[in-house]
Amino acid sequence: MEDVIRTVKVELDVPDGRCEDLHRTNDQFLHCANTTAAWAWRHPNAYCVSSKRTAENALYEQLRDETELTANLVQKGIRRAIEATKSGVARREKGETTSQRHFDAWSVVYDKRAATFYRDHVSLSTVNGRLECDYVLPDDAEGTPIGEYLLNEDYEFRTSTLQYDRSTESFYLHTRMRRTGDDQEPSTTPSEDVHQTRSDAAHQNASRSEDAKHRTVLGVDLNVDGSLAVTSTGAFVGKADEMTHRRREFEKTRGSMQRSGTRSAHLSIQSMEDREHRWMQDELHRASNRILDEARDHDCTHIAFEDLTDIRDRMAGAKRFHAWAFRRLFEYVEYKAEMCGLEVAQVSPSYTSQRCSKCGFTHEINRRSKHQLVCQQCEYELNADYNASKNIARKLLERLHSGQTSSSGGALCQCALTSGTLSLNGEFHASVDSAAEGESTDKPTTSVVGH
Repeated sequence: MEDVIRTVKVELDVPDGRCEDLHRTNDQFLHCANTTAAWAWRHPNAYCVSSKRTAENALYEQLRDETELTANLVQKGIRRAIEATKSGVARREKGETTSQRHFDAWSVVYDKRAATFYRDHVSLSTVNGRLECDYVLPDDAEGTPIGEYLLNEDYEFRTSTLQYDRSTESFYLHTRMRRTGDDQEPSTTPSEDVHQTRSDAAHQNASRSEDAKHRTVLGVDLNVDGSLAVTSTGAFVGKADEMTHRRREFEKTRGSMQRSGTRSAHLSIQSMEDREHRWMQDELHRASNRILDEARDHDCTHIAFEDLTDIRDRMAGAKRFHAWAFRRLFEYVEYKAEMCGLEVAQVSPSYTSQRCSKCGFTHEINRRSKHQLVCQQCEYELNADYNASKNIARKLLERLHSGQTSSSGGALCQCALTSGTLSLNGEFHASVDSAAEGESTDKPTTSVVGH
């Protein structure tokens, strides 16, 4: 079965007062692309940079600080420039005249991380939060690209491009739709706004089909003390205590120096703050790499975090810098995971710290102490953060499983554990080296994540 992809142009009905948010988003998106293009194009003095990973490692932090864009839009801006640089290098190698690319056309790239697509509207990430826009649909869409593809449930939304028509002052979404049904043949009717692409390699489709049958989730629990992150595979990552201690010491020193009020003290504070910021970012990069290593080592397809919205209100002892650190860690994992072909999602944190990951009994009395959970129903005892990470993984498993429509039960959804994997129906598969695992960490039975 070959892929069939259609691109449909649909006008957006932008709410009053929100057009400027889209214009500012475009300006900052172009800033990311042009900054990257200038950095990557080094001809004739050196080789041009054509690696997305190299560019993101070098520029991501800078561009995140310089813009109000979400992590995904910054990545898309960087990648647009790198693709253009690759094209320029190829033309130069053929002897054609070329130069550094400059982006000025109104255009922003959105995928499913930066936009949520619906059949009648879209929710877009902007510099001023989310923006929901209705589609301007014809009274009778039958026979039009909008009716045949945009409103057709057999087609799913893919990466799309937002553009602006200055002559009419209108915003248009050029949305790519991929056929998901296996029993339809593509229409060959030409259209100015519809384009078709086909995969040349059948084995790529077979590979994607095979991958879709196995969804393995790594759960990640975040903490303000102890380990910064704990995974459902039993990895204790980073040192939240050390981060908190260093931050407190810095605040004390800064308060003391601020009281002196001298210019020298001000410069010293700035230097210390830059040093602490670099140290914190380095620690978060290390933690993100460790989480990704766990996901790859256990053949995971998804990584689940708890929803970071209002985390300071929910998490005892969480300070402003903790919330910043958690968001940055999530963003680091998210953009690195995209390069590895992994998906990252957030789930509701409700009761993940009170629910027993073995029998499902949920009550606050299960938490005997800050770091230990003892189930009052089945007497299962384990590290509380590790228990929460398994519950976080389970929530994403339930979401993935509920989205399946196959009559046979859909694709296999399972949670990655220290000693193997466990599906929602309680089927456990031990890993090859599971005998090396200690009983106190996790020795799963067929009901570790509950039902």
